Amino acid sequence: MAALIRILLRLSPRVHTVRVLRSNGHKSEDLLKNEAVQRHIKRVMDEQKALSSRLESGQMTESDRRDLNLRLVEVMKVVKAFERTQLALGELAEIQTLIHNTGAEDQQMLLLLREEHEELSRRIEKQNKELIETLVPADNLDSSSVILEVAAGRTTGGDICQQFTREMFDMYQGFASYKHWDFELFNYTPADYGGLHHAAVRISGGSVYRWLRFEGGTHRVQRIPEVGLSSRMQRIHTGTTTVVVLPQLSHVDINIAAKDLRIDTFRSRGAGGQSVNTTDSAVRVVHLPTGTVAECQQSRSQLQNRNTALRLLRARLSQSIMGRQRAQTHATRRQQVGTRSQSERIRTYNFSQDRVTDHRIGSVTRDIKEFMRGGEALEEVLRLLQENHEREALLKLVQNIS
Repeated sequence: MAALIRILLRLSPRVHTVRVLRSNGHKSEDLLKNEAVQRHIKRVMDEQKALSSRLESGQMTESDRRDLNLRLVEVMKVVKAFERTQLALGELAEIQTLIHNTGAEDQQMLLLLREEHEELSRRIEKQNKELIETLVPADNLDSSSVILEVAAGRTTGGDICQQFTREMFDMYQGFASYKHWDFELFNYTPADYGGLHHAAVRISGGSVYRWLRFEGGTHRVQRIPEVGLSSRMQRIHTGTTTVVVLPQLSHVDINIAAKDLRIDTFRSRGAGGQSVNTTDSAVRVVHLPTGTVAECQQSRSQLQNRNTALRLLRARLSQSIMGRQRAQTHATRRQQVGTRSQSERIRTYNFSQDRVTDHRIGSVTRDIKEFMRGGEALEEVLRLLQENHEREALLKLVQNIS
């Protein structure tokens, strides 16, 4: 009935445009039709009823009541998302019936019904994705700040790697600005011709790790170099940049003994043409037991650089601990399903063909210069990666439960 009311309100003289309907593959709809997923949704709906019944009984401790209420909040996210999808599906069925029963002579009504059908289909796809998101347990690290590092490839590309690394750094800085995040520079080691060897930054704000977690890996560039020695050859070169994304963990206790550290000072090398310190204020910290290294040269204060380097070291050691905890699980999974690596690269930036290809999800983005600005185009690819991750995580969850 709600859909019919909207159509009647829109029945007025106006200029009509024809929209082209494009299939989006209905991946979310297909996933939600999976029998194991449907059983899981039913389990959650039943749990909501059981939790509500227990809370109404009143025979429990305050601690138990608090735990049940916290769980009920999580369960209700699924229940409400499911109810919204069911309501929209009911409206869609109503529209389909109206289209079937409307005569061909009533072209205005048919056009309005088809427009409403298209709008409802888009809304259902969005709501399906929201339902899938609620069904996947939240990652405790999603809201974490990150330390992001970019480093030019050492084995291929030369100048092209360093130039591309600077562009990648600028892209992430642009994305941080687009998302209104804080962007704190830890280290910036420039290269010739305006390139960049390595940089490390701390990015903080809303859901930073959730957005950037899939950027870690090898990024490949294909282009005719614009600067440097390689530009003289006027042919397409291939280079790489490595991106590392480290969540800043607050729940992992890292004790770093002073005897396990070697702290070196050296003269700052400057950042891309900016002023260079004339004193040994830059600091490099080495964790001797693991060989982990962190350095900072951004401040004129040696003490401030030392504290910043220690923060970076702590983040790297925390990530190492988390990595070891997950290593066995990942190794077992690789043995079972193999690797999806495509020569280790996760994304290719082809400047000659004006194309960015993410190999994990097969997405292709045109207008590479716009993509490298770090705005809406990058956000869209990151959103698709997140949705792909949630679909895979949901399938894994229901398979483990079954």
